[in-house]
Amino acid sequence: MPATDPSDHAAVDLPDHAVVDLLGLVALGELLAFERMAADARLAPDLRRRAALGGMAAAEIGNYRRVADRLAALGVLPDDAMAPYVGPLQAYHDSTEPRDWAEAVTKAYVGDAITDDFLREIAVALAEPDRQLVLDVLHDSSYAAFAVAEIRAAVEADPRVAGRLSMWARRLVGEALSQAGRVAAAERGALTGLVARSGRVDVEGLFQRLTVAHSARMAAAGLNN
Repeated sequence: MPATDPSDHAAVDLPDHAVVDLLGLVALGELLAFERMAADARLAPDLRRRAALGGMAAAEIGNYRRVADRLAALGVLPDDAMAPYVGPLQAYHDSTEPRDWAEAVTKAYVGDAITDDFLREIAVALAEPDRQLVLDVLHDSSYAAFAVAEIRAAVEADPRVAGRLSMWARRLVGEALSQAGRVAAAERGALTGLVARSGRVDVEGLFQRLTVAHSARMAAAGLNN
């Protein structure tokens, strides 16, 4: 199924609590990504790679501040907006702690890309400036290119790594989907309603597109889906 171009959809008017819920999820995701990358940088095999991941961590905290500032402009404390999602997002990261550099970059490549795809789809239901803000904090192509290069280098050095990283990626997806269910059941349900609002984002089609995009990423990195 071809991916839906978000520009094909017109933004719909949303109640403020739906926007707050989504921005709270985005803000927490950026904050936890910063913490994870800063910690995972210590797994890097050399200073060049350590600095590269550290730079990516800095970008994540910058994105967090942008979203937190927007929440504050809406009259909401960022802590309050993020609170419903702390449990499921933290559980995902706690259950997928990488053991080495190859697993760290695979986690960043697989997990963050799925999140980006999801947010890109959901952003079509937002009015400006929130729609553009969400799109702006998604990872750029250089982020994925770095991860793919590192994964391919690890596999080239030891072809047996491909099987281990493929299994690791499948585990990451499974854990992500499991915790996504917890996100949907979080205290405030406006986010769930946002996903399927007025049929503008078809839930079944959404997950099909996420799956297709994930398979393409696995192939690009030389891993089995």
